[in-house]
Amino acid sequence: MSHYLKLCSGAAAVKKFKRAGWIVDRQVGSHIMLVKVGYPYTLSVPQHKELGIGLLKKLLKQAGLSVEEFNTL
Repeated sequence: MSHYLKLCSGAAAVKKFKRAGWIVDRQVGSHIMLVKVGYPYTLSVPQHKELGIGLLKKLLKQAGLSVEEFNTL
């Protein structure tokens, strides 16, 4: 069964990543930077009304989350 990625706003994405253990490190302009111990990436989430599908997929790949995990957070 194919799982579809639900689009969301930047603020909603930050809340979901925080539930997955990511911590807000800083904010640079309209972008919130999230970090997690043991991960080489810093997630940069723009505070837009709706994030694009490509950006969400990139953030999920960097965060090590599947589409199902992200949708349930």
